[in-house]
Amino acid sequence: MTIEEVLGLVRPNILGLEAYSTARDDCGDKQPEIFLDANESPYNNGLNRYPDPHQKALKARIASIKGIDASQLFIGNGSDEAIDLMYRVFCVPGKDNAVSIAPSYGMYSVAAETNDIEFRKVQLNADFTMDTEAMLAAADSNTKLMFICSPNNPCGNLFPKAQIEDILKRFNGIVVLDEAYIDFADVPSLSSMISEYPNLVVLQTLSKAWGMAGLRLGLAIADPQVIAMMSKVKYPYNINVLAQKMALSKINEELMKAHVAETVGQRFRLVKELAKCPSVKKIYPSDANFLLVEVDDADAMYDRLIAEKLIVRNRTRVKGCEGCLRITVGTPSENDRLLRVLGVGPAQQQNGIEKLGDRHVRIVRKTKETDITLDLDLDNPGSNSISTGLDFFDHMLDQIPHHGGVSLNVRAAGDLNVDEHHTMEDVGIALGEAIDAALGSKLGIGRYGFVLPMDDCDACVLIDFGGRIDFQWKVEFGREKVGDVPTEMFSHFFQSVCAGAKCNLHIMAQGENEHHKAEAIFKAFARALRMAVSLTPFPYELPSSKGTL
Repeated sequence: MTIEEVLGLVRPNILGLEAYSTARDDCGDKQPEIFLDANESPYNNGLNRYPDPHQKALKARIASIKGIDASQLFIGNGSDEAIDLMYRVFCVPGKDNAVSIAPSYGMYSVAAETNDIEFRKVQLNADFTMDTEAMLAAADSNTKLMFICSPNNPCGNLFPKAQIEDILKRFNGIVVLDEAYIDFADVPSLSSMISEYPNLVVLQTLSKAWGMAGLRLGLAIADPQVIAMMSKVKYPYNINVLAQKMALSKINEELMKAHVAETVGQRFRLVKELAKCPSVKKIYPSDANFLLVEVDDADAMYDRLIAEKLIVRNRTRVKGCEGCLRITVGTPSENDRLLRVLGVGPAQQQNGIEKLGDRHVRIVRKTKETDITLDLDLDNPGSNSISTGLDFFDHMLDQIPHHGGVSLNVRAAGDLNVDEHHTMEDVGIALGEAIDAALGSKLGIGRYGFVLPMDDCDACVLIDFGGRIDFQWKVEFGREKVGDVPTEMFSHFFQSVCAGAKCNLHIMAQGENEHHKAEAIFKAFARALRMAVSLTPFPYELPSSKGTL
């Protein structure tokens, strides 16, 4: 089809529609300094001005990544906005219809019903391949749209380029190719074909591989004149200020590719391990970040996973997916837990370390002198409970979750009848080992530490999780004990943490009040930990002038 023929498919009222003109459109490329045109609040709080209705900066960034011109790109409030606009631009309510493969993404039919458009489903073959002739036979003179999701949801399979091209050549309407999962496939996007086929609209998203589902940003790539029609119909300020700014700050190609590579690797791993599960009957091939898995009793397995606080998508009531669960590929630790629940996973504990989440671990450490259970979650501050038998030590350890933004639970029983040494040393070792295990690959962490004043005291804690071990202690106490804790044991505790965490840890403090001095050190350590373990948008594993350590 030519672009003239494509424009002939547009609803007449839309073709002649004069788009809403925003206040900023009138000034063109000129940049005003004082804004008295849009009845906004003049008091700057970062959100008082309307967002760029054309998302120029974000479009330029995404277009450069996709290798297209910004005029070929539409950014919507999720891909759902672009899907809805397809109906609003091309389909006359109560008259026109759309054709789609089935099973597929549910919003195609929801948007059709919302716009009073007949929606025709063409069932895929038993192996989820597409019948080209059946798709074309389902269309008539009032069929304006054809939806093809590739890789398809919930099946996961990719349709051949030649088949898509055949439909583009033979269908006299708009082919909407939804490539939400294309980044997980080993073939390139077909968006490069829009210059050859003006009736092709390719949908993509920042929600999946780019990890921005919470921002709700969907993309449509098409001929500039099709994009212009979509832009005329969309709401003027459809992408808010925060979403545009956040997306620009979060776009990181290296990190995305690293996450995609790990996800694809984990997908292959799940295929291999799930096949060992007696209740799994079939695992369908996938080019996406999920697997469609046929099991003996989908409802029972779904309920079993829910009981273990694992949620998957039950697709057994979808025609063609009877008995199937759709399982998203998670992180390695999440996949470990899934496989353990199904009875085919790795041992839950290794060397006394239990992985409870991505950066959540439990340490069980038993020696002749101590029995310690320590639970550390770096990302989800919550209820904290600390009991070591040493009241002042408990008070100090309590500063770590409160000022470090972590969750910490410690239960320690030691030979306090002998002295405090073994209890404090072994708690330090357990805490250090927990930090090291929770950090895992250390991908994207902040790495470095903190300085803190407290009343008459100054404490400086320098921490570095780069992998080298060095401990320095420049603190003098004027009393033998603070509370029930010998002051000499504070350095030994932190030295044990340093060894367990495999880090550089340098601590300096000065002041008059010994209680405040000790408390300032623990607070500064907590703040240093908080900074160093925070996940940051660095485009490499650890921030370093060397690149990756």
